[in-house]
Amino acid sequence: MSELFLIGDTMTGGYGKGPDILHECTIAVEKGEIAVIVGPNGAGKSTAMRAIFGMLDVRQGAVRLNGEDITHLSPQDRVTKGMGFVPQTQNIFTSMTVEENLEMGAFIRTDPIDETMEQVFELFPILKDKRAQAAGELSGGQRQQVAVGRALMTKPSVLMLDEPTAGVSPIVMDELFDRIIEVARTGISILMVEQNARQALEIADKGYVLVQGRNRHTGTGKELLANPDVRRSFLGG
Repeated sequence: MSELFLIGDTMTGGYGKGPDILHECTIAVEKGEIAVIVGPNGAGKSTAMRAIFGMLDVRQGAVRLNGEDITHLSPQDRVTKGMGFVPQTQNIFTSMTVEENLEMGAFIRTDPIDETMEQVFELFPILKDKRAQAAGELSGGQRQQVAVGRALMTKPSVLMLDEPTAGVSPIVMDELFDRIIEVARTGISILMVEQNARQALEIADKGYVLVQGRNRHTGTGKELLANPDVRRSFLGG
């Protein structure tokens, strides 16, 4: 049985003094697996991920990483614990080169980073070709590769991706998903929010369907794809 590595356990919470957005919501991912959060717009998908990363108040419940309660740690402290987070927008430094972006990703490290950078270049060969180019000049799909690569430079144990395929072509989406599978195969846990629900569930070991900040369906990717209610309500039949 694989180890339960990261869990946001029965989380209830919201932003500042605002109302609760999450209601006893549980999201978990095991070591080296891909967990996907899907659901309609406004379901609380990104909010659940931000709660796990410490970007909003969890008023009830807990967040645990590798058995340690990290509920009250700042996002910066969670990065040092091994969490990498790639937001949907404003996730690269557009005026810096690709290589400089990757170097910025390693800001918490004191050990040599050359080997990790080569691993990123192996995963995303186009970035090696464009390492001296300003990241703002890249295509949308290439920018996402920079953002993911920069997060990998911290050598995370869990990588959290908020809508990684937003605004990219279907071909680029398939390529990004292939790379995400490769990252998971190295033992890194992947937690991902995705609007392209059907394609995301096809690569998911575990899936969560959220509605109004609550768990509606939980299962393997295959189970959710085969669930008539999920298909009818969230996958277009």
